[in-house]
Amino acid sequence: MMAIRWLIFPLLVVIACGLTAAVFAEESQSTESKEFVVTLDHSNFDETVSKHKFIVVEFYAPWCGHCKSLAPEYEKAASILSSHDPPIVLAKVDANEEANKDLATKFEVSGFPTLKILRDGGKSVQEYKGPRDSEGIVAYLKKQSGPASTEIKTAEDASGFIDEKKIVIVGVFPKLSGEEFENFVAVAEKLRSDYEFGHTLDAKLLPRGESSVTGPVVRLFKPFDELFVDSKDFKVDALEKFVEESSIPLVTEFSNDRSLHPFVVKFFNSPNAKAMLFMNFSSEGTDSFKSKYREVAEQYKGQDISFLMGDLDASQGAFQYFGLKESQVPLIIVQTTDGKKYLKPNLEAEQIAPWMKEYKEGKIPPFKKSEPIPEENNEPVKVVVAESIQDMVFNSGKNVLLEFYAPWCGHCKKLAPILDEVAVSYQNDADVVIAKYDATANDIPSDTFEVQGFPTVYFRSASGNIVAYEGNRTKEDIIDFIEKNRDKSAPQDQEFVKEESSAKDEL
Repeated sequence: MMAIRWLIFPLLVVIACGLTAAVFAEESQSTESKEFVVTLDHSNFDETVSKHKFIVVEFYAPWCGHCKSLAPEYEKAASILSSHDPPIVLAKVDANEEANKDLATKFEVSGFPTLKILRDGGKSVQEYKGPRDSEGIVAYLKKQSGPASTEIKTAEDASGFIDEKKIVIVGVFPKLSGEEFENFVAVAEKLRSDYEFGHTLDAKLLPRGESSVTGPVVRLFKPFDELFVDSKDFKVDALEKFVEESSIPLVTEFSNDRSLHPFVVKFFNSPNAKAMLFMNFSSEGTDSFKSKYREVAEQYKGQDISFLMGDLDASQGAFQYFGLKESQVPLIIVQTTDGKKYLKPNLEAEQIAPWMKEYKEGKIPPFKKSEPIPEENNEPVKVVVAESIQDMVFNSGKNVLLEFYAPWCGHCKKLAPILDEVAVSYQNDADVVIAKYDATANDIPSDTFEVQGFPTVYFRSASGNIVAYEGNRTKEDIIDFIEKNRDKSAPQDQEFVKEESSAKDEL
């Protein structure tokens, strides 16, 4: 599962960077001496949180620019919310502090700032998914701290609550009690940070759908496809599944229209396989492509595959991630949950349906993102790419130390000369190879290697044993690790490594 998460996460980062590069105005800190944001750490966190039915915690790092931009807005919101009835407490934790890192791990903090809403003394934890300006924070948290579902009593309530550009879920009930109503409220409580929930006794107040129903029924309003859909299954799991599945468009559109971006994020968070059609939306024939693609999406609805249609102008991050070229559009690419990819470049509209049929029947070979195999590979540290990893690592019959790196990674740059020294030490040993693999330009065999950060180093012995290297990044430690884990087919040839290492240590 962790390997699958690694496959999806970089793409989400790429997409998110293009979609939500938030720009926060720099404001000076308040000159007032009183601070309304409560400072927490490992020593007082549990005790403080346990005293509150509702508290918001920001996990930050002092060096983080976004955290610095958020700070005055967060403090201003805390000041305003301190007068709310009841008061809403905003707190912060320096997650960069060594003593607080267990807290950051517990709350799955993977970036800064991360904000969490803790309810019922910390028993329930939800992501904060609201705005990051003081006014937006206040409005969002007032709503989050109130009832999970809002009662709709008048037509004015309904028109103010149901936004044509948002997903809104409304339960229609003959009475506001009983198992169906309680289950609805339970789901609303669980999903409230993602959706807005309401309930009513009168379906006639609602703008779409059958107005004579008395319920119980759940009506989900959405700004796409059929505009609303009903469900009468009030089992908690079924109701939650209904909300999650119905809130994703049949075909998600990825363009520069920011109102569509939440649906793009939901698409990439989906556990389904992902079919993506990329083309230039302004080119001729776009309508035909969209129509044919939608027909295919309808055909495979409910078969664990989600569909997205992306405009070339907005999809540069995705192209980089998948290793695609603009000259290949229109193209369709499918990514499965195990990370395999299937590609059809230079697509015609009429080819969409037959190609998808062949894909579903297992007749399409996987597509592999790879740099070209180097014509010359004479440096001490050998270059491995996706097209050569089978020959150079898995089928080589050699002991291979393989570094997964990113060109922009500072730690990788520091490790590079050390690996060069290790490689030089083994240059006369045909049984040992020191190699590197650009993980940003080549697909990683996720069924074999789990890479969640850079650099990540693995050692594969000649007999196929794979071990992650987690030691100190020194030449001596790396050589010791190799010697302990290698298959020594010719032990007499290894003495030169120890001798050279000792000689250099004495210099």
